[in-house]
Amino acid sequence: MAKPSPTSPRPSPTPATAPRAGGLDGFFRISERGSTTGREIRGGLVTFFTMAYIVVLNPLIIGTQQDGTGHFLGGGDIVKAQTLVAAGTALIAGVMTILMGVVANYPLALATGLGLNAFVTFGIAKLPDMTWADAMGLIVIEGIIILVLVLTGFRQAVFRAIPAELKTAISVGIGLFITIIGLVDAGFVRRTGTGPVPVELGIGGALNGWPTFVFVVGVLAIIIMLVLHVKGAILYGILGGTVLAIIVEAIAGIGPQVDQTGKFVNAAGWGLNVPKLPKQVVDVPDFSLLGHFNLLGSFSKIGVVSAVLLVFTLLLADFFDTMGTMVAVGAEGGLLDKNGNPPNSDKILLVDSVAAIAGGAGSVSSNTSYIESAAGVGEGARTGLASVVTGVMFLFATFLAPLVKVVPYEAATPALVVVGFLMMQQVRGIDWEDLEIAIPAFLTIVLMPFTYSITAGIGAGFVVYTVIKAVRGKSSQIHPLLWTVSALFVLYFAITPIKELFGA
Repeated sequence: MAKPSPTSPRPSPTPATAPRAGGLDGFFRISERGSTTGREIRGGLVTFFTMAYIVVLNPLIIGTQQDGTGHFLGGGDIVKAQTLVAAGTALIAGVMTILMGVVANYPLALATGLGLNAFVTFGIAKLPDMTWADAMGLIVIEGIIILVLVLTGFRQAVFRAIPAELKTAISVGIGLFITIIGLVDAGFVRRTGTGPVPVELGIGGALNGWPTFVFVVGVLAIIIMLVLHVKGAILYGILGGTVLAIIVEAIAGIGPQVDQTGKFVNAAGWGLNVPKLPKQVVDVPDFSLLGHFNLLGSFSKIGVVSAVLLVFTLLLADFFDTMGTMVAVGAEGGLLDKNGNPPNSDKILLVDSVAAIAGGAGSVSSNTSYIESAAGVGEGARTGLASVVTGVMFLFATFLAPLVKVVPYEAATPALVVVGFLMMQQVRGIDWEDLEIAIPAFLTIVLMPFTYSITAGIGAGFVVYTVIKAVRGKSSQIHPLLWTVSALFVLYFAITPIKELFGA
């Protein structure tokens, strides 16, 4: 389990004999979890600022692509599609994150899942004759199935069948995963595009450009504030980085990395947003995308087998991404019990499954739990009040989209790198002398960042753990559900040849 961060001491539960506080404190158990209202608010704001990029990025992924019939989301042009997706993304993220806070009392925020939205866009919606409504219908079906699995207790049972040290490995792997997300999004680490080495430092192996300077200053500022025990270090780092970015852009006029058409124009430019004060602060949102889904339309377009395989792929990714995320967030906040389980795990999974349905029904792709929530926990969040704060900010973002577009990647991603370090400290909870657990844990940890997939890391760890136990003659130590899940992961990894076998 990770050491406490200097700005967020581990909770010290209230003794059983102490009376429960009333009001806001009592409802969210703020004092009981060793937190304060101020810390929850700061944590909620940090989580929002580290994941607000989704309001801008989701429209760039699903709002700029035509479906299999040549239409954009909403039936209009590309500009309208992006506007509708931005409003819907913020609305559903806000509602579902508030629901997580109120129902599950857990500092976990939800929004459109990155990776899943790309798969929906390029792997489903662009299939011949498929429409965006058909693709979103598959997401709703996947969400309904997960909801049923939660209500029957199956999803919780699978979660409890996972060995505690594998849960720790999942948390550590996610820490490395969000670290590489931060480094790549900031441009500190970049894809080479050619040659045998997949990534390199900066541009051509060297750091270059003012945006990278802003990122480095942001990381160092947060680190210095952490070691000096400054409360609010991560939030101050994001806000300070944004101010610095605005000043740098005003003086140097750097511009974006990509233009409005998506063309790469400046390697040393800003990622995602150009940091400058907006001319317009408030904008009226358009929520007309809500309800634009066709539940069964895809079955007649691509066939039953193909539709079922697509739902299975979505299902498995959603199913285990959330499990890994809620464990990682709970571990960082000291909220897990001795078996590595977070409080109210059944309610967390329930809200998450509803979020998948809501994302499909709102035509913004499946909503899922965000690992960026760990940034808020690193700032001190321990309860659902932080989620409510994050959710309210998302709702404000439906009207304040111009302000959301001020924060560039380079100002927000230092928080992810620092939180990655905090989560990495949990690695001491794994017995590296026991190869039966050490090897699966190692694969779980390294494959998450190296494949850019939480699901791939979890799947590899489960399958290898099961194989090792079996060849060692210890099959009885493997929970029956872990056998089932490992078999499903084998199918997941072999999904392409299976599709080819059935001609899907």
